[in-house]
Amino acid sequence: MQITSNFDGGNIEVVSAAKRTNLQVQIRNDNDSEFLQWFYFRLSGAREQACTIHIVNAGKASYPKGFQDYKAVASYNRADWFRVPTTFDGKRLTIKHKPARDAVYYAYFAPYTMERHADLIAHCLMSPDVKGEVLGQTLDGQDLDLLRIGEAKRGRRVCWIIGRQHPGETMAEWWMEGLLERLTDPDDAVARQLLKRAVFYVVPNMNPDGSRRGHLRTNAAGVNLNREWHEPSMATSPEVFLVRNRMHETGVDFCLDVHGDEGLPYNFIAGFEGIPSITDAQRVLLEDYKATLARVNPDFQTRHGYGKAPAGRANLAMCTNYVAETFGCLAMTLEMPFKDATDTAIPETGWSPARCRGLAWSCVDTLYALLDRLR
Repeated sequence: MQITSNFDGGNIEVVSAAKRTNLQVQIRNDNDSEFLQWFYFRLSGAREQACTIHIVNAGKASYPKGFQDYKAVASYNRADWFRVPTTFDGKRLTIKHKPARDAVYYAYFAPYTMERHADLIAHCLMSPDVKGEVLGQTLDGQDLDLLRIGEAKRGRRVCWIIGRQHPGETMAEWWMEGLLERLTDPDDAVARQLLKRAVFYVVPNMNPDGSRRGHLRTNAAGVNLNREWHEPSMATSPEVFLVRNRMHETGVDFCLDVHGDEGLPYNFIAGFEGIPSITDAQRVLLEDYKATLARVNPDFQTRHGYGKAPAGRANLAMCTNYVAETFGCLAMTLEMPFKDATDTAIPETGWSPARCRGLAWSCVDTLYALLDRLR
């Protein structure tokens, strides 16, 4: 038997692989960082053998509560992912599984590799409505891709949608697939109307370096990009520096920052209630967007989420707060679960790539319903 992770997005270190009933591995930290939680590895040579895999440092993870009531995902073909029996005793995360094939992949959530990202960009650029732009390079020398969908004309709303500031939150880019599929479909009536009245600037992956390296939360320099929006730099956070500069060139009427939450088994939106300059119009738009999305898609709910920052105390180094404060617009953070959406659970797959894409479709419908109120 062999356990390996030397591939795009992989993360694991072998402690002991002598016995199939006591395979011991550990998660590698993000580079120059204390963050750890994301894992993605391959087990080979264990076909039809009952295996027990212990992730021995799971109790030291950045969000250990994320492993409570959690099941890891597995795949034989890296396209179809299913949940496998998993337990957590506060120290070790234990996966028990009998592979039906010669090789099986295990991960924290369905991975979204940089190769798939390249395919996504290439596919979108086949649409006549899409223009591609490389904003610059990351610290590892990867391209930071921006897609402009529609034409930037006078009077059109300017909508920015970014995802995967935290690279281990791969559900964000699965969500992006749904968004881009919808917006580039020439037969979709909602998309056609949106592109007559708005232009979209989309960054499907804000953190290519962390994605390829198999990080949970940081870029190549060990920096959490969603704490850099107040003062980004080309030296440590070029991803935010480049995107923020482009936002100032275009202006922003709407911004959605797409994430995943390790602990909460719900889809929810975090707002900007604590920014100093918040207006009643912003508050109403935020609540109406959430209420409309909840009506459109039962996978989304408004009862559970993060607490609201006190008045004037919002962290302006975070994207949603910075954008809402700077541009006076509707800005939000969409959070999706690593586990499952409790109210609409599907135990076999949990929250999944297909459901991410479906939620993105519903977000498009919700934006369409509120578009004329963005200014």
